[in-house]
Amino acid sequence: MSRIYLNAFDMACIGHQSAGLWRHPEDQGHRYNTLGYWTELARTLEEGGFDALFLADVLGTYDVYGGSRDAAVADAAQFPVNDPTLAISAMAAVTEKLGFGVTVSLTYEQPYAFARRISTLDHLTEGRVAWNIVTSYLDSAARNLGLDRQIPHDQRYEIAEEYLEVCYKLWEGSWESDAVVRDQERGVYTDPAKVHDIEHKGKYFTVPGAFLCEPSPQRTPVLFQAGASPRGVRFAAGHAEAVFVSGPSPEVVRGPVRALREAAEAAGRDPRSIKVFTMLTPVVAETSEAAQEKLRSYQELVSVEGAFALFGGWTGVDLSEYDPDEPLRYVETDANRSALAAFTSEGGGRAWTPRELAADIGIGGRGPVVTGSPTEIADELERWVDEADIDGFNLAYVTTPGTFEDFARLVVPELRRRGRVPSNTETATLRERLTGAGPLLPGDHPGAGYRREGLDTANG
Repeated sequence: MSRIYLNAFDMACIGHQSAGLWRHPEDQGHRYNTLGYWTELARTLEEGGFDALFLADVLGTYDVYGGSRDAAVADAAQFPVNDPTLAISAMAAVTEKLGFGVTVSLTYEQPYAFARRISTLDHLTEGRVAWNIVTSYLDSAARNLGLDRQIPHDQRYEIAEEYLEVCYKLWEGSWESDAVVRDQERGVYTDPAKVHDIEHKGKYFTVPGAFLCEPSPQRTPVLFQAGASPRGVRFAAGHAEAVFVSGPSPEVVRGPVRALREAAEAAGRDPRSIKVFTMLTPVVAETSEAAQEKLRSYQELVSVEGAFALFGGWTGVDLSEYDPDEPLRYVETDANRSALAAFTSEGGGRAWTPRELAADIGIGGRGPVVTGSPTEIADELERWVDEADIDGFNLAYVTTPGTFEDFARLVVPELRRRGRVPSNTETATLRERLTGAGPLLPGDHPGAGYRREGLDTANG
């Protein structure tokens, strides 16, 4: 029976996926700007059996709906939003096993500086960091970061290919594994002959020198990716160790998962080495009836305009321009194509009207909501794993930290009883926890090809 991996899906903001639920009397999202919120959440997740905290991020405001950011601002729809990386070291200090997946856009970061930041986190967490590779999808971000508008969708992935090449050279190839000698008698801390310039000169980046950081426990962080376009799938098949997919049902998700695994095999990688996560929002209580009542109380607080603001940011489509009862059509945009496909017939499911969307995405955003008793929730998670061929879930919240606390208290014990979640896990790097192998990239991963002779290749 396959293991189910559990990530908590959060963001350094007040309201993440459930528009308007910050108004719930038990919601603590307003504490997002305190270390106490994050350290308490980290302890809750580790004690509750979660594998990682997966942090989303955006670099702009959701200003497509009505041609204005006002709806997002008023409803705290992923605004205000802080840098997701800065609380990780504090959370690592109060935990021993919990992993941390952090979303950082490569479109607006120089690889040399970013590689140092993520290596620093890998050191400070003792190898518990993953990077969710994104290229950004908001025009508002592009405008505020020096561009007239977004870089076209497929070109962003071409930049990403070279960006990863630079990072692999820095993380894997610049330092030999035995470069640090700490020889007090000779007065040599690091052997200069074993630290190398990467001498990269490409179309988008020129990085001639040596990496600033000594090798961290994982060298390269665990690599997450979430692209659903043909170009995104090709990128994920080549680089990702874990992939985040979204869809309303296992039947819809199964196709993209199959396509990803086939593409990975064609790229010379073990298709089962890629862990696939899907988003799901659990609403759980001791009984099915209590859970349904809890969901109804949540639905009363949904902000329609907040939900439309989120949808506009995800898809580039302004729902204020649509007939509320006219089914949405798939259109090509330079925004997040996987989000739009999920709500049109292009995604393999039903085509939604704006009126239906208002009710649906107000709770759980782009992912399905599963409501019921602990047994019913566990049954549904198992169905997703078995039918969609996924490995785990990014569990979004309705209220924070309440959704996570309820899941840890009620559902995790049931999953453990079924042998889907281990009762105890050893302290290890995040890559070891996800793969059962060593802390470094496996030998069939393209990043491993940048290693220098002498580097420990115990991973394959």
